[in-house]
Amino acid sequence: MILFFCPVSIYFHNLYGNQSDMSFKNSSQILGKFAHQSIDSNKYSSSKNFLQGMSCYCEKYNLYGKIDLFDINKKVLTERKRTITKIYDGYVFQLYAQYFSMIEMGYDVQKIRLYSYTDNKIYEQPLPQDNKPMLEKFEKTIEAIRNFDFESFKQLNKEKCQKCVYESACDRSLL
Repeated sequence: MILFFCPVSIYFHNLYGNQSDMSFKNSSQILGKFAHQSIDSNKYSSSKNFLQGMSCYCEKYNLYGKIDLFDINKKVLTERKRTITKIYDGYVFQLYAQYFSMIEMGYDVQKIRLYSYTDNKIYEQPLPQDNKPMLEKFEKTIEAIRNFDFESFKQLNKEKCQKCVYESACDRSLL
């Protein structure tokens, strides 16, 4: 099975835990964190119509995380990125996990989208039920995570290593 992410990065993410991100994040990721400051500090909007930085959990897939922004009135779930140059499957998978969590919590989510902060562009995405191939990829990725064997894993995608903040610490890097 082809994985659309590097599961070793999850290991390193947990390994580094509460250490300062400055010890392993690159400049793009640090800038991305700044783009999320208004969400993470609940200062995007003072309106009660926006849920921002809210923790969420999806029982169906046993996933947890945080949403960036949900407009209750417009029923729009938004995942913010500093700069989007390409729509990666992982971006869509984040939206799917958030979408399913919000639905399970009783919210009426009618639209999902990605937002590119630096150029103010919005990338509407089809809901999971309207994009069966991507939903299947999402579910296969979750299955692969659940069945992951750390010892036998070999990264095959050099691009994953090039963009990974943990690349310098990884013994499986292709660089």
